[in-house]
Amino acid sequence: MKKGRIEAFSDGVLAIIITIMVLELKVPHGDSIKDLMPLLFVFLSYVLSFIYVGIYWNNHHHMFMVVNKVNGAILWANLHLLFWLSMIPFATAWMGENHFTPAPTALYGFVLLMNAIAYTILSMILVKHHGENSLLSRALGSDFKGKISLTCYIIAIPCAFILTWISGVLFVLVALLWLIPDKRIERVIHEEEIS
Repeated sequence: MKKGRIEAFSDGVLAIIITIMVLELKVPHGDSIKDLMPLLFVFLSYVLSFIYVGIYWNNHHHMFMVVNKVNGAILWANLHLLFWLSMIPFATAWMGENHFTPAPTALYGFVLLMNAIAYTILSMILVKHHGENSLLSRALGSDFKGKISLTCYIIAIPCAFILTWISGVLFVLVALLWLIPDKRIERVIHEEEIS
């Protein structure tokens, strides 16, 4: 099967996820800056989640640049990732509305963890389908950033019940780790073009 439909469907789902998140930002009933203050936590959680969805869109796009074909397992793994990405608006809204209290923050961390696991599964199935010597396999390598991210989420979830700010810092650190686009795939494509 060709990869075009999976890319188009994924792009559409991610666009809907961002739309749902922005619809959670309610306009305040007032015209002064102080009327915006009750929305601060909602806005901060939206910004963090928007960055995460953008990171997943960017990395998904890069990964599929070196994918030639897909099969049923890849379709299901991609749907698994999209399911967990679609949970981000709910976790974002609950955490923002409750000012980063323990249970909503832990749920947010759990959703981020499941997204990372789903992305890892998708990557592994793609590598298996394309082979250990494929461009994708060479580009992903040992996936050090992915392993650090998983570790941070696993630490952040219980920390939410002790000191929620530690969880928040870990979420931001992982986002910063991935905010700079991952050049591994572009580097491998460039090396392939030169040789």
